[in-house]
Amino acid sequence: MSERNRSKDCISKDETALRDTRKNNVSKETGKKTGKAQAGNNVKNSGAGKPAGATKSTREPSGQAGRSAKAAGKPPGRTGSPDRREARREQLPGTAKPGMAQRIGMLLWILLCGVLLLRVWDLNQSIGTLRDRLDKLTRLAVEQRDRLEQYAKQVRGDGQTLQSEGAGSAPASGGKPDSSGEANNGGRTEAGGDGDSQESGVAPEAAAVSGQGVAHKVYLTFDDGPSEKTEEILDILEKYNVKATFFVVGREGEEAEEALRKIVEAGHTLGMHSYTHKYDEIYDSVESFAADFQKEQDYLYEVTGVKSMVYRFPGGSSNTVSTRDMREFARYLDDIGVCFFDWNISSGDGGGFLVPVETLVENCTATIKDHSTSVVLMHDVDWKTTTREALPVIIETIQAMDDTVLLPITEDTALIQHIQWQDEKKEDDTVRKQERMW
Repeated sequence: MSERNRSKDCISKDETALRDTRKNNVSKETGKKTGKAQAGNNVKNSGAGKPAGATKSTREPSGQAGRSAKAAGKPPGRTGSPDRREARREQLPGTAKPGMAQRIGMLLWILLCGVLLLRVWDLNQSIGTLRDRLDKLTRLAVEQRDRLEQYAKQVRGDGQTLQSEGAGSAPASGGKPDSSGEANNGGRTEAGGDGDSQESGVAPEAAAVSGQGVAHKVYLTFDDGPSEKTEEILDILEKYNVKATFFVVGREGEEAEEALRKIVEAGHTLGMHSYTHKYDEIYDSVESFAADFQKEQDYLYEVTGVKSMVYRFPGGSSNTVSTRDMREFARYLDDIGVCFFDWNISSGDGGGFLVPVETLVENCTATIKDHSTSVVLMHDVDWKTTTREALPVIIETIQAMDDTVLLPITEDTALIQHIQWQDEKKEDDTVRKQERMW
């Protein structure tokens, strides 16, 4: 090879080497820039923990990104640290921490319970106020009744003294009893009352049982039975050895009939209070009244073997529900030899509500000393629980009174009637002592 050609080949090799060197340098510089850019992208996409010199492509296909994110345990498309995502979630409207709804519901429930408790307390206060007002009205009614009775006594004068004077020459000191079984001594009991009882042939103990010579006779009466609780009343009366009077209605059935028999077997007086206790039917006419009365009397006789001869009008003889004159019915009973009894002491348990025990005791015992004969009105009804609760206290209070005895109504009991139904002639001719409250 010539020198000239060798020189050309050397120059060509040198130029080629120089070009290769330049290309290598350019490649190195480009690789460095590419590595930095890839590292930046890796930091943005996946956070810290990636080598800064990673040389992955700045963009990956979506499938590859999903696989990378799944391999890292993070859902694709989410960036940022967990704390930053939690803070961002708390800032979103309408979101709440877990359990907040339950706390709000609990607070609302507590508030509702508080409102209900306040309402119940308010109702209890209102009931207490109404009960106090009822007690006051009951006492006022009792006071008005007593005043009316005192006024009636003043108007008619001392009826007992007049009856003694019209009876003939019975000596005042003899204490000879009249047809009612009481000493006709001007209506008053002398200091020697026990001696009078002995002179009439009645021992002091027997006088206490019959009421002879006792200043205050008390008759406990129960209307509207028999009921499912009649036996409870009978047990209380038996415990205190007290006889009472039951004005019953025509309630049929084995349980009611058994209660009627127990009343008679225990020695109590069985009185009639109508068969149906329906005012519009009973008081429609005398004929309707007579039919109801006869049905009641026959029913009681069939069940107990007792032909009752005492009666109490439904609502009393002074009721305001009858459209007919109650004297017509009173005369009908008198014509067939039946006595009717009202009352001059009321327990107050006849309404549609429960009366407190203390009020019942007060009503039944407060005015007994004002009467020689006290007929006490109570009711034998299932739901009137306070009446049965008060009965032992009523009996104990009466038994603790001086010169007072508890008795059942008999044909010799002084009549307590709200209406004056006899004409003057018949009233003058009667031999039964009558005490009325007009």
